[in-house]
Amino acid sequence: MISSQNIPHLIKYMGAKREILEYVTGSIQNLNVDSEWLCDLFSGTSIISASLKDEYNIHANDIQQYSAIFSNTYLLNLNRLIPPLQIQEIEERVCFLVSEFKKRYPQLEFDYTQITNYKELQQLEKAQQELINFDFGIGFNLFTKYYSGTYWSFEQCVWIDSIRAIAEDYIGTPSYYAILSALIFSMSYASQSTGHFAQFRDVTESNMNDILIYRHKNIWNLFSKKFEELISTLNIETNFEYKVTSLDYMDCLRVIEKNSIVYADPPYSTVHYSRFYHAIETLVRYDHPIIKYKGRYRDDRHQSPFDKKKEVRNAFKLLFEGVKNRESHLVLSYSNNGMISQEEILNIGNSILGKGYKCDLQSREYIHSKMGRSDEYQLDVNELIMSYKKV
Repeated sequence: MISSQNIPHLIKYMGAKREILEYVTGSIQNLNVDSEWLCDLFSGTSIISASLKDEYNIHANDIQQYSAIFSNTYLLNLNRLIPPLQIQEIEERVCFLVSEFKKRYPQLEFDYTQITNYKELQQLEKAQQELINFDFGIGFNLFTKYYSGTYWSFEQCVWIDSIRAIAEDYIGTPSYYAILSALIFSMSYASQSTGHFAQFRDVTESNMNDILIYRHKNIWNLFSKKFEELISTLNIETNFEYKVTSLDYMDCLRVIEKNSIVYADPPYSTVHYSRFYHAIETLVRYDHPIIKYKGRYRDDRHQSPFDKKKEVRNAFKLLFEGVKNRESHLVLSYSNNGMISQEEILNIGNSILGKGYKCDLQSREYIHSKMGRSDEYQLDVNELIMSYKKV
């Protein structure tokens, strides 16, 4: 197993398993089955895949395409595959695009250094938000047009677009994944929101100074530091295979290798991940989607049946059936604060898998971050691991 210290952090993420990584991976290893493949079915940040890539062939899957970027980043030996001085080449090309953009639109200048009160800051933010109606005549303007003055400033968005443009030249190489992962990291830690992209904060007198701190964060500095960390840290050479897919979980379960270990960590709240991470999904796809509401969400964002009260029972039924049909094993992680009780899940699993599987239960309490979604920023969680070993 690879220690979490050797898995670089890439994003602030709800429900990430980094804090209980050894507990989860230990449950997978303790199955003691002769399986060559591990399918990380809802891979998210892909930390489970990353930690076990030296013990199994990995099939990392998540319907969100940004997750595939994390998986490909972690599962590659970037230290061997990316030249150490490539960051200088990238910087030169990105700076050229930033300069070209600013020369094209010299009138678009938004100065945060002269702000003296929150009303001035409100006006400055509002002026940038109006750029969504601006007719840009230059390519790679998506974030500058859609998101200036929201999660990021105009200046930050120009850098985001420019780095994203250069990433295109590296498609088909390991550098592509490293560039996008480092860019997602810089976006996550420069955003003035509370750790996700469900809503950006409206300026008030009380939060003005905090927002200004984030507006002054330098996208390139955050990006380049993380890019270099990825190259220096991801240096594990293995003889195992891996594949990455962006499939619905039911589709993925139909194509996994027989006798796989399936690790399933489905969403368990009423809030869809696509609402909280729509912006990085758009960064990866860069497809100029129709956006809606204050948060400027994609109108085609995925909504999981695991997040819907009327569909969650059937979603679990299909999950257990999919594992059984491929004669595989299952390690299922679920919180006691989910859409369905842990007891109900056990009943569904036992009714479908029956005597052909041996079930083992483990539980672990830990503090789960709510990412600023309420007045309580942390929540005590009991995480139950349900292990189903085919006999």
